[in-house]
Amino acid sequence: MSNQEETAIFAGGCFWCMVKPFDTLAGIKKVISGYTGGFVPNPTYEQVSRHETGHTEAVKIIFDPEIISYKQLVEIYWQQTDPTDAMGQFQDRGDNYRPVIFVKDDTQRQIAEASKQELEKSGRFSDPIVTQIEAAQPFYPAEEEHQQFYRKDPHRMQLEEAGGRQDFIATHWQNPKQ
Repeated sequence: MSNQEETAIFAGGCFWCMVKPFDTLAGIKKVISGYTGGFVPNPTYEQVSRHETGHTEAVKIIFDPEIISYKQLVEIYWQQTDPTDAMGQFQDRGDNYRPVIFVKDDTQRQIAEASKQELEKSGRFSDPIVTQIEAAQPFYPAEEEHQQFYRKDPHRMQLEEAGGRQDFIATHWQNPKQ
């Protein structure tokens, strides 16, 4: 990998389920589970879960743009989520699980907006695309037990993935309706 480093922040339901799809790609230096978009500095998992902070669970991806582009990451992001569900993702319900692409600058915003428009025009979904694109806000890493959770507790991850995410991905992304 080169010394180039960029960041991307995506929210798509439980952050546990958002790490592995990015963590395993060439060009990804690190994927950090955390919280963003709220009004309380340094929130805890318990505070966010109780909806006391306004934060959304998200992942911060540190990547090498010479190996993988932000545009590619956005495309991968869409394929991990249900972009028609504004109130959470799969079994994870509530504003702390809402789907959001957090952009750090105008370039990321233009890429994310163009990608969202392409998805809307594709006809892949009959319902409107409701994923928000918002300015990045302070990102607070989650507690250590939440980092790389898919590696630490594979059995629990199987239970999480049984909540509908994998079936949705297979139906809408891997085998799209024509």
